[in-house]
Amino acid sequence: MDKYRGIFPALVTPYKKNGEVNEKSLREIININIEKGVTGFYVNGSASETFLLNLEEKKQIIDIVTDQVKERKIVIVHVGSISTKEAVELAKHGAKRKVDGISALPPFYYKFSFPEIKGYYQDIMSSVNLPMIVYNIPALTGVQFSMAQFCELLEDEQVIGVKHTSMNLCEIERLQVHTNKFILSGYDDIFLAGLSMGAIGAIGTTFNLMADKYIAIQKHFVEGNYEKAFSLQREVNHVIEVLMRVGLSQGVKYGLEKQGIECNGCRKPFKELSTEDKMELDAVFT
Repeated sequence: MDKYRGIFPALVTPYKKNGEVNEKSLREIININIEKGVTGFYVNGSASETFLLNLEEKKQIIDIVTDQVKERKIVIVHVGSISTKEAVELAKHGAKRKVDGISALPPFYYKFSFPEIKGYYQDIMSSVNLPMIVYNIPALTGVQFSMAQFCELLEDEQVIGVKHTSMNLCEIERLQVHTNKFILSGYDDIFLAGLSMGAIGAIGTTFNLMADKYIAIQKHFVEGNYEKAFSLQREVNHVIEVLMRVGLSQGVKYGLEKQGIECNGCRKPFKELSTEDKMELDAVFT
């Protein structure tokens, strides 16, 4: 559990002007966050625009991240897909690149039954000898696990934890009681609340920009400096409020560009930031 304690930026995907993955910029984002002291990186998750990337681009990103990290930090690769075949292929590629773990959201859209979802996780895990972190994000997948279903999934020894992107904070505490598996919080704006319910850290999009703030929040929480931890959570929430208003991924990439890292926005159908959006962001990034 201690190996996974701390802050994991859910890496965004920077692009070149021609729309290709920008390897140089991705390496810069990784370096900056290693210097800040992150525990590791979450690769090809929601923040990466994973469902707007093709299979070869996802593999390319895994290659870049593992090469740049060079086993200095934990690398968790999200392999989730509506297709078991693609998820297995990505898991095998991650294993070949010696990642530390894999993660997957449940298959979505077709309203798969729980036995079908469980079978999907079992197929992925049987294809590689890597620990699995279940990615729970019901607001986007439409899959809401009951506590009994969670427990059934987490019975498997290969499942080591949950990325819990949900406002149901009670589940964080109950999951640990019933399963003894670790929880990484997934909503950046309730990070401190997640820690108070027993999360051992978090995976987040805004960590690309503000990992140092979240590292400090966790440090103050562990040391019992709750007022300071709350003050820092309020600071990041002030930024998050604007990011959510203008577009989370676009806003984070704009913040990285202000640091000199070329990103070139997000892929359509994500919108481009307007002049007004950038002015709002400039006001909170200063």
